[in-house]
Amino acid sequence: MQGQILTIRQQILEAKSNGQKLLAVLLDPDKIILENLNHLIDKINQSPATHVFVGGSIVQNNILGELISELKKKTNLPVILFPGDPSQISPQADGILFLSLLSGRNPDYLIEYQVQAAPILKKTNLEVISTGYILIESGNETAVARVSKTKPLSRENLDLVLATAQAGEMLGNQLIYLEAGSGAKQPVPTEMIELISQNVEIPVIVGGGIVDLHGIQKAYKAGADLVVIGTAFENNSRFFEQ
Repeated sequence: MQGQILTIRQQILEAKSNGQKLLAVLLDPDKIILENLNHLIDKINQSPATHVFVGGSIVQNNILGELISELKKKTNLPVILFPGDPSQISPQADGILFLSLLSGRNPDYLIEYQVQAAPILKKTNLEVISTGYILIESGNETAVARVSKTKPLSRENLDLVLATAQAGEMLGNQLIYLEAGSGAKQPVPTEMIELISQNVEIPVIVGGGIVDLHGIQKAYKAGADLVVIGTAFENNSRFFEQ
């Protein structure tokens, strides 16, 4: 249909079907210094980023609304919430990854927080994107594992990761997110990305431990549809010049 505005999910699906790779910059409100925000937004606008994710395992400061408001004013990219819990919902964003932590067995992160979030989300115009979130062992304990009190899946157990991703797809998840965690020593293994992307129909997001352009390209080549970068991009002003 001519002139039809695609939803964020439809845009991701269209990019996948066209072989176009996507890139999200993840901003953790707890790590953002508002005085430096304009510089960071300039960096995002000059980068190949297609989306901005906002959220973290624990958000203790109250700048979420202000951060999203500034992003919406100064960038044209979709701003998508990546929440650690229901307190991290802002109606100012464009959408939300409605996460279920499939790699763990903590009921709070499988369904309880989602139940708490549902009535809040119903009062917003946020696009809700059901996302199966799978934490992968990365060589050190990450904030996600610590806060959720769950263990990541083994890097070696490809069959279990695949079965988990396929279960998420069968449950109706619209995206699968393979996560090594913020500050991970090792990214998600390329052979794991390859196996999952070849055996689920839905788009695959990969994040955590990707520290340079080479890491992004490796994830794309293995089959990631959308790669997420965070800490390394914020800390390195020449991230895309390598």
